[in-house]
Amino acid sequence: ALLIIAGLLICVTPALGVTKYFGGSPAITAYITGVNEFYPGEDATITVVLQNGGTNWLEYTNQGTIAPEDIGTTAKQLTVGLGAGSAPVDIKTDPQNVGDLASPGKKTASFSAKITQDATLGEYQLPLTVTYRYLSNLQSDQPTSTTIENTYTDVTQTIPVTVKIKPVVKIDVVNATGTNLVVGTEGYINLTVKNIGYEDGKQATVRLMRNGASAVIPTDDSVYIGDFPRNGIVTCRYKVAVSNDAQGQSYPVDVAVTYTNAEGDTVTSATETVGMPVAGKLTFAVTSPSAVIMQGESRVISVEYTNLGSVTANKAQARLSAVVPFTSSDETAYLGDIPPGGKAVAQYALSASSSAEPGNYTLDTEVRYRDALDNSQISDTFRAAVTVAPRPASNALVPLIAAALAIGLIAVAAYYFL
Repeated sequence: ALLIIAGLLICVTPALGVTKYFGGSPAITAYITGVNEFYPGEDATITVVLQNGGTNWLEYTNQGTIAPEDIGTTAKQLTVGLGAGSAPVDIKTDPQNVGDLASPGKKTASFSAKITQDATLGEYQLPLTVTYRYLSNLQSDQPTSTTIENTYTDVTQTIPVTVKIKPVVKIDVVNATGTNLVVGTEGYINLTVKNIGYEDGKQATVRLMRNGASAVIPTDDSVYIGDFPRNGIVTCRYKVAVSNDAQGQSYPVDVAVTYTNAEGDTVTSATETVGMPVAGKLTFAVTSPSAVIMQGESRVISVEYTNLGSVTANKAQARLSAVVPFTSSDETAYLGDIPPGGKAVAQYALSASSSAEPGNYTLDTEVRYRDALDNSQISDTFRAAVTVAPRPASNALVPLIAAALAIGLIAVAAYYFL
């Protein structure tokens, strides 16, 4: 009897209700959350919110045994990618899969980006591309309550999102000249800088910086200019040193402006690099003929020096190093100021040993001078030519002839007076 009652209860148990939907599809919108204003040259993180606001046309519950696996308003396998379009932005992050997005619902995706240095003030639209698929067939069209046939539609959608570029001071080095930029010395760099940006800089300082391992090294690197309004132009001068191992060529230096912006923040402009020509190290040459000195002779020789460089050698002094078979009691000589291409003559007291072999010799010489900033400099060692000439041969007959003549004169005188 109990078994019969249980069977009757099973028979009268109502069927489970299954919710079904008519139509509907995802409705994806997007916007940037957090910061969407950036400065030129800035590293940026752009975070996008994806929102699904899709709705079903109709839902109802009827008897059935199989619930639908998906809902038509769910965006499945949602992938999102951010592009630059025509905006001055470099997007670093590849498209990313954020999974399924039901309705209503939200998901976020972050993208690394770089605002270009030449970005100008304004608003820019970045294309956000989303791809997904959704269940597109109507549940009411299913043939039976025990069979579900799923049909999906693939969607690609582009949604514009907005970023803004803030105003900044942007510099243009209108003119850059060097004064006395010579290898191994100090000189000056003169800059004319214009603000071509959209920001009026306050409490501004123009900075000159070494570019990597450049041979031009600033020793005065900052000039305070105060207000630096849009389209303003300033002129600055900096003292720099040129390394000894440099060559005669152009070397880069970096220029930037540090200032206070309209928000009260201290910021630095994008860097501009300019090239500065550097002259080769100051060199000299001996341009006089080889000085001649005889064996065993002591005399004053003259040596002519020519400035082969591009700047004046101030208060120049020359030195000649006497070595065997020579000696000197005065190895230095004052030359004075020698302009580029100019000449000066030095005189040295030089002695040649009596045992010196006749022939051509070279002696080391160098020039010490003052550069344009009154720093002491010394040239590389170069050569001065000296020739040793043989002594004239002695003539033993000369005294004998003189004696014979004397004897002859005495004999003639005696003949006449006797």
